[in-house]
Amino acid sequence: MYSKEPLKIYVDFDDCLCETALSFVEIASRLFGKNVPYEELHSFNLQESFSLNDEEYAELMKEGHRPEILLSYEETPGASRVLNELIDEGHEVFVITGRPFAAYEASKQWLEEHDLSRPKLFFLNKYGRDFFYKGGEFNLELEDYYKMHFDYAVEDSPMAFGFFDHLPDLNVLVFDRPWNSKAEFPGANYHRCTDWDIIRDWIRKGGIK
Repeated sequence: MYSKEPLKIYVDFDDCLCETALSFVEIASRLFGKNVPYEELHSFNLQESFSLNDEEYAELMKEGHRPEILLSYEETPGASRVLNELIDEGHEVFVITGRPFAAYEASKQWLEEHDLSRPKLFFLNKYGRDFFYKGGEFNLELEDYYKMHFDYAVEDSPMAFGFFDHLPDLNVLVFDRPWNSKAEFPGANYHRCTDWDIIRDWIRKGGIK
């Protein structure tokens, strides 16, 4: 046994909790005949990865955010098991997603169906999307987000790394994905993790006094 202090943990939703990009591979193939293997998604920008024009990209995003599609996303192996273990150990988990707020109901339902009803869910406009709605109870305005403190963050998108600049002591656990395989990490506090068991071990190490 080891003594632990409570930690605050930021967790991204897509491609950390669920296999979103795998579904977009299928959608791009089905809608546009774009057959790009998952392993070749070397850009987080899906418009670039699938070589889509603006109209196609808008259609891709609309399809990928339909409630029935969101609910069909497969869980990333170990996500619910590890997060529930950490919560049981006294840590606090916040799911902070860049999804549009219109996806709230389906996102909340997905979490409940995957035994992840205890983490707090917030929507933060990480990517400047036009269809991100403001003013909702579960939306985070940037000024409110920057007042929050986290000890660990689990994130896959290099485009989101800038949201951690205000937390110099934060340990960022980068979930290993093709689109971040060549990313330059901003500092020594960034650590590449290939699965949720490794993430759990990093966080537990941080909880030891």
